[in-house]
Amino acid sequence: MKLIKLLCGIGFLVVLASNILTISRWSESRGVYDDICYLRQAHLFQRFGLDGLNTDLKREDDQYLANKLKEMDYPEWNVTTRAPCHVWMEKTKKTVLQYPPGTGFMLALFPEGFQVMPLYVLASIVIVGFAFLAMTYASTLASLALVAVFGDVAIYLMINPTKASYSVAPTMMVCALAGWLTAKLFADRSRHRLVLLALVGLLIGLSVNLRLPNLFLSAGYCLYLAGAFLLARSRETFLQGAAFGVAFLIGMAPTLIAHAINAGSPFTTTYGGQDVAPRELDAGILWQYFGDVQFTLLAIAAAWTAWLWRYSQGGARQAAILLATNLVVNAIFFMTHPIFTPYYVMPIDMLTLWTLLFATLDLRGRAAAEPGVPQLEEALKRHRRSMVHLGPAGPR
Repeated sequence: MKLIKLLCGIGFLVVLASNILTISRWSESRGVYDDICYLRQAHLFQRFGLDGLNTDLKREDDQYLANKLKEMDYPEWNVTTRAPCHVWMEKTKKTVLQYPPGTGFMLALFPEGFQVMPLYVLASIVIVGFAFLAMTYASTLASLALVAVFGDVAIYLMINPTKASYSVAPTMMVCALAGWLTAKLFADRSRHRLVLLALVGLLIGLSVNLRLPNLFLSAGYCLYLAGAFLLARSRETFLQGAAFGVAFLIGMAPTLIAHAINAGSPFTTTYGGQDVAPRELDAGILWQYFGDVQFTLLAIAAAWTAWLWRYSQGGARQAAILLATNLVVNAIFFMTHPIFTPYYVMPIDMLTLWTLLFATLDLRGRAAAEPGVPQLEEALKRHRRSMVHLGPAGPR
């Protein structure tokens, strides 16, 4: 097993090296509106510190956005009312960025002009770290094979389709960590349960700062915890829900503050256009999803969740209920959205798959460590055979 794990680890590092080589060839000026707007948020943080949460275009005294738009030949680069991914907010009389501040904050950690590549390299390294962590849980050849395939695919996904949006790279890191903690939450019934719930809530809340639709990653957790409280009506289930909810709100506080500054209310969105259009079921959108890799991952996650529910019990089965609920809510939301992108469903895919991986490895580890039913039955048969040869006076 040690040799096989070594080879598995080398495989992860080879895929990581391939990722880094590919990322090193990327350009930060690829002519995508979203990219420029995330970089503008990063620029504001680097100029003004936390006051960079105020994204009003009136602060554009250094012409950063205008110059970026001019570089990509945007025809109305000098017309502020036509700036892409900016929305006029009537309440505050500001034209502001529509995106939450988290992705820009992550980009601001790196020097201007060299921000995207180090962010993606960091995200890829973190994913490799979780692949190695999963490998330490593998106790059989079958579980090790599962980790090897899962890890290589997860690392590759950091290139495609994650490169489609800068917000997805940091989201993938959060999903891996939240998935591990969620699996641990249902495997560990000890006093640390409240702490784990708070950590998961905090992480999901932080992910909202990266992409506002990550708000729906919390749906399964909220519904599961609410259901647990309604069924038990106990102090314990109330505290569990409260721990998750309070930590979730703390995590997404930067977005609420940014909304208050830019839109005039913490609960008023800065999105506009198609992003706030009514939900509808469009056959064209559905077919685009059916032919995309993220739908394949969604189908695998659904089948794996059903397997976990069918062939497990206790905490693992409860985890399957939470994951199934989360999958359904997120699938309905995105597949009724009037826009298709190759990354919309990736966060729920990876949060679910990382949770399933660690939950499955935990089950396999317990099965390998404890005597199974076949071994128990064989022991009973041997005991019965030995009793046949014993009489009232001892051995015959």
